[in-house]
Amino acid sequence: MAKKKSQPGEPKQGLSRLMELAMTKKAPMVSGIILSVLATVASFVPYLAIYFVIREIVGVYPDFNDLNVTAVLGYGALALGGVLVNVLLYTASVALSHLAAYGTLYELKISFVSHITKLPLGYHLNTGSGKLRKIMDDNIESLEGFIAHDLPNMVSAFVSPVVMLVLLFAVDWRFGLATLLGIIVAFVLYGATSGGNTTQQLMTDYQASLENMSNASVEYIRGISVVKAFRQTAFSFKRLYDSIKNYTATVIPYSLSQELMTATLTAALNAIYLFLIPIGILVGSHTQDYQSFAATFIFYLIFVPAVAAILMKVIYAMVNTMQISGSVARLDQIMTEPEMKEGTYTEKPENYDIVFENVTFSYTKDGPAALKDISFTARQGEVTAIVGPSGGGKSTIANLIPRFYDVEQGAIKIGGIDVRDMESAALMETVSFVFQDNFLFKQSIMDNIRMGRPDATEDEVIAAAKAARCDDFISELPNGYQTIFGKEGVKLSGGQIQRIAIARAIVKNAPVLVLDEATSFSDPENEHLIQQALNELMKGKTVIMIAHRLSTIRNANQILVIDSGELVQTGTHEDLVQQPGKYLTLWENYTQALRWKMARPVAEEAKHPAGIPGCHSAESMKGGC
Repeated sequence: MAKKKSQPGEPKQGLSRLMELAMTKKAPMVSGIILSVLATVASFVPYLAIYFVIREIVGVYPDFNDLNVTAVLGYGALALGGVLVNVLLYTASVALSHLAAYGTLYELKISFVSHITKLPLGYHLNTGSGKLRKIMDDNIESLEGFIAHDLPNMVSAFVSPVVMLVLLFAVDWRFGLATLLGIIVAFVLYGATSGGNTTQQLMTDYQASLENMSNASVEYIRGISVVKAFRQTAFSFKRLYDSIKNYTATVIPYSLSQELMTATLTAALNAIYLFLIPIGILVGSHTQDYQSFAATFIFYLIFVPAVAAILMKVIYAMVNTMQISGSVARLDQIMTEPEMKEGTYTEKPENYDIVFENVTFSYTKDGPAALKDISFTARQGEVTAIVGPSGGGKSTIANLIPRFYDVEQGAIKIGGIDVRDMESAALMETVSFVFQDNFLFKQSIMDNIRMGRPDATEDEVIAAAKAARCDDFISELPNGYQTIFGKEGVKLSGGQIQRIAIARAIVKNAPVLVLDEATSFSDPENEHLIQQALNELMKGKTVIMIAHRLSTIRNANQILVIDSGELVQTGTHEDLVQQPGKYLTLWENYTQALRWKMARPVAEEAKHPAGIPGCHSAESMKGGC
């Protein structure tokens, strides 16, 4: 297998990287490899016993009455013993290698999950969950096959030819030389059809297209309700369709390249007879001891098919190793993504004022700025509302506070401490969130709420649920708070999920609270109740509230108006509605939308001119009479 040689200090690649991972659990892995080697040696004992049996039979031919039955039975017992020892050693080898494999997979998955949680949120949004899921499930799981099966088999595959050649030359060097010549020719032909770097590139393209297709498939399935609503198919979903086409375009050449290589090698190895038989004829025509020659030649005719099977194991091990190396390379690519720098400050701040100091931020390196030189102070115990047109940068401000992203210029401070200097755990204990899009895990409602604070008691969870106005519908679930979300058809509406998210924040009771459209899914009946719960939750806290419903932030201590990434206005509601500007425009549009009613179509007005009860003119009908 072609692989780049790692330089000192550089990450290992190819087989050396696979061996590094396999040796994570060194003791069981090394023991398994040693037992695999011994099992391989034992597997050749039956062939040696067969040779001795053939020699005994040919030695007395044609008078079988002189056959040494005791010796033949002894060789038979030797063959049986070799098989049993091989099975026992191989079984023990696989058991040990499985112990090493599962231990390695456990540690690798924990490391992978730990690493991706420390990556910026933007990386996850750009990469996609489908690609990360494939790496987590498929790429890492492929290592189980390599460590538990392929590595012992690979060791066996490379030990087997050595033992085989020793046996071939020990019985008769002439036949051994002929067999070796056939093997060399077979591998030369295999190398000629392998394609070298081209095949490696085909494999890389194949794996990349597979990950992209997985990513697009996850997105398609998640949006299946929209797809069905608009009567679309997989072929009309462009990203999925293109990814399938790209996968087809890469997998076919890759598969055909493997087929050509495998077919060439298989045919060549099975053609070793073309080298063996002429040598047999030549040796037999000049031999003085025909019985010895016949025994040896028959043995080689029996043994040569085993040579092909043994060497094919080597090829399969090489191909599997190359494929798994590609999977590990994709894994390592994720693992080498730079994590957000971990802060070291663990002390609680003196206060929980949030200060933005000349913050500039963009989502991509060379992309447009999402925020431009933003400065403001959100004081403890006060509500700071952020409003503005969609895409203006409101949610970006909320995402920067808990370091979902890091600012490019300027600083964000809580109690005078830069959030980049705070230890992640301390920062997360300081900030609570209620987002517009909330997610529940497939576990009990109790545990979903308790996620805000894992050590919360049941009474505290229930109290939080009551405060968030979700105790009533939770109590009506099949198992109440112990009901598993998503199991056996247990589903919740968007508003119910949002209230559970509010209960999480109430349980957590962090001093800083970020609300991103926290009432967006609320119906009119529950919005007032949730607002009451939020009012209780916000007492004494530093609150950052993002809202489109301007009525919910009229009483905010200060309102920040963000437009195109810039802070264009600051003040209270009463101040801002008294001055021309963006906020006044937003407020007028909002109040006008509240008064809006659906107009009757003109054709309907013509049919019923001012004849509808309560309507006295065509003009009044435009108001929806």
